[in-house]
Amino acid sequence: MSKASEEAQKQLDRIVALGYPDVADMSAAAFRSLARPLIRALEDCDLGTQILLVPTRELVSPESLIARTSINRMAGFTTMPPRDIASFLPQDGFEPPEGPFYLVVEPHTGTCYINREPDVARKLIDSDERLPLTLEEGLAIATQHPEWLLEKNGFNLLGSRSADGRVPSIWMSQNAPRLGAVWPNSRHTWLGNAFCVSRRGVSLFH
Repeated sequence: MSKASEEAQKQLDRIVALGYPDVADMSAAAFRSLARPLIRALEDCDLGTQILLVPTRELVSPESLIARTSINRMAGFTTMPPRDIASFLPQDGFEPPEGPFYLVVEPHTGTCYINREPDVARKLIDSDERLPLTLEEGLAIATQHPEWLLEKNGFNLLGSRSADGRVPSIWMSQNAPRLGAVWPNSRHTWLGNAFCVSRRGVSLFH
C-alpha cells in the first residue's frame, strides 16, 4: 500500500468506528466496500498523507455529523436545526467529484486568511488558485483532525452557501467543536477560511 492508501484506509476506519454506516443506513461491510475502489486507486499514486477522505452527502447526510466529532471527549454540537444545515449546498465550481467518496488534497484551515470577510477571502483564495472547502469537507477536517481547531484555528467553509447568503463555519466553543454560520460580510478574529489544492474522485485516477 502507498502512504496515501494507508492514510485513506485509516480515515475510513475512523468514520466507520464513529457510526457513519448507521447514518448511511447500511452495514459496515457495505459502507467499506463503497470506498474500496478509491482506496485501491491510491495504491499506485504518490499523493502522500495530506489528504481527506470525504463521503458525499448522498451517502451520509451532513446534519448529524458534527455530533460525531469530539475533542478531549467533548462532543461537537450545533444550535442550527437539521433543515438549516442541509441548506448549505456546494457552490458552482465546487461540487464534489462523482462517487460515494472522494479526496481533498492538501486541506488547510485557512490561517493565512484569518479575520477576513468571507466575500473578501473568497477572492483571495481564487487569486491564489486554491479551492474553498465545502460543509462536508469541513466536517471531514473536524472528524479526522479535531486537534487542528485547537492548534490552528476555526474556519469558514466558503465552498458552501445557503439561499440567504450565509456560509457554514466550524470553531471551538465551550471546549468542543461547534458548527454554525456567518454572514458573507462579517469578520471574526478566530475564523480562517479553509481551502484545498484539489479534489480527486476515483475516475481521476484512471
